[in-house]
Amino acid sequence: MAHNILLIGGHGKVSQLLTPLLLARSWNVTSLIRSPDQQETIEKLGQGQPGKLSVLVSSVEDVKCEGDAQRILEQVKPDWVVWSAGAGGRGGPSRTKAIDQDAAVAFTKASIHTPSIKKFLTVSYIASRRNRAPWWTDADWEGAQKVNNEILPHYYKAKVAADEVLTVLSKERFDEEAKKGVPENERFAGISLRPGALTDKPAGGVTVGRIHSRGDTSRATVAESIVEVLATEGARGWIDVLDGDEDVGEAVKRLVKEGVDNVEGEDFEDQKERASKL
Repeated sequence: MAHNILLIGGHGKVSQLLTPLLLARSWNVTSLIRSPDQQETIEKLGQGQPGKLSVLVSSVEDVKCEGDAQRILEQVKPDWVVWSAGAGGRGGPSRTKAIDQDAAVAFTKASIHTPSIKKFLTVSYIASRRNRAPWWTDADWEGAQKVNNEILPHYYKAKVAADEVLTVLSKERFDEEAKKGVPENERFAGISLRPGALTDKPAGGVTVGRIHSRGDTSRATVAESIVEVLATEGARGWIDVLDGDEDVGEAVKRLVKEGVDNVEGEDFEDQKERASKL
C-alpha cells in the first residue's frame, strides 16, 4: 500500500537519510522544511525513487497551537506523520521550547485527533523519561540524570513533555478504537523512537528492548529503524535503540512479539495530569 507520509524537519541529518528509504518503499513523502534555500537539497533525494517526493516550505516555529498544525495536515493529507524536527540547540531555551515542545505537541495533538492519520512517530532520545527505567543500572541512571539536568536541561524538559502528550493521547485513541471494535492492527500507533548519542557512522545492527541508557546510535541506523518500525504491524510505544548486532527488521518484529514498551517504569496518571496542561 502506498502511504502518504508527512516528514517534519525534512532538512535534518536523519531526515535526509530517511527520505530515500521511505521513497524506496514506494511510499510518498512530503518533506516539511524551514527555508526555500533547502529545497534543492531535498528534491535531489527523490531522484530515481518509486515513491513521490513533495516539498513544503513552512517553518515549524510558526506552529503555535493545534489549529496551526491542523492546517498543514489538511494541506498534505498524510496517513502517517514523522516528527524529526528540532531546534538543535540554536536560539536558546525559548526556541527549544517553541520547537521541541510547543510545535511538537501541536502536531502530536492534531495528528491524533485526525482519524485518517494512523501513525505518528517522533524521534526522541533514550534518556527522555521522568523515572528510572526498572532495567537501568545505577550508572545508567546517573548518566541520564547528568544529561537531563546538567547538559541538556531545556531540551530534556521539552522532549519529555512532548513524549508524554504522545503517550497519553495515543492510549486514549487506541482505547476508543478498541471500544468501537477496530482490529488491533488497524488502531492508531503512537511511537517514540529513542536513540542514544547520535553519530555519523554507517548503518548497522541494533540493540533494542530493555537496554542501557548509555551508548551510540548512528543516524543512518535511526533512519533504517524508523522505516522498519513504520512497516511493522503492531509496533507502538517507546522503542529504545542503540547500535548493536541484531538486524533492524528482525529486532523490531521481536519487540512487537514480546510486547516490549520502554515506557515501562513511567507513571501514566502523572503523565496524564501533565499532558492535560499543555
